[in-house]
Amino acid sequence: MSYVCCTTSKLLVMLFSILLFIKFLFVPAPKTEAVPQSIYDFKVESLTGGTIDFSAFKGKKILIVNTASQCGNTFQYGELEKISKKYKDKLVIVGFPANDFGHQEPGNNQEIAEFCTKNYSVTFPMAAKISVKGNDMAPIYHWLTEKKYNGYKDSEVTWNFQKYLIDEHGKLVDIFEPGMSPMRSFVIDAIEK
Repeated sequence: MSYVCCTTSKLLVMLFSILLFIKFLFVPAPKTEAVPQSIYDFKVESLTGGTIDFSAFKGKKILIVNTASQCGNTFQYGELEKISKKYKDKLVIVGFPANDFGHQEPGNNQEIAEFCTKNYSVTFPMAAKISVKGNDMAPIYHWLTEKKYNGYKDSEVTWNFQKYLIDEHGKLVDIFEPGMSPMRSFVIDAIEK
């Protein structure tokens, strides 16, 4: 009797193991958003609920900046706005609010929009709040940080207000550290080039 019981238990364990194996064999992999090959293929939600279509920026340089409202670099909003107005015919700045560093962007989209308008009169496009690192990194930041997509280099977003410059042909051409003022001659020269 104990032999039959032991054999039955082993059969049940083996059957259960086979069923688990079959289940995992046919379970689809988690869906990840595809990363477009061109910056111009991106369409992202704007801070106010519309869509920012990067194909509309063909022929202009694009400066992409991850932003935060409670950061030591937040003053750069004002500088970015000045640059946006001065170079409006050849440059588009797109801000991407993110709460990835020091929880310095805790607000929701509406609160961020109000902050940007009230404190810095921001008129350049602002995307909806995203993540710029980690498992839930937005696809556009995969493109910006991975050479296999951007063709320039691998990088990592190290803090709020890191800047990625894309030329008028859609190629990533430079990365500026978070603490670098967008008004520095180095950045301006790259924009004017």
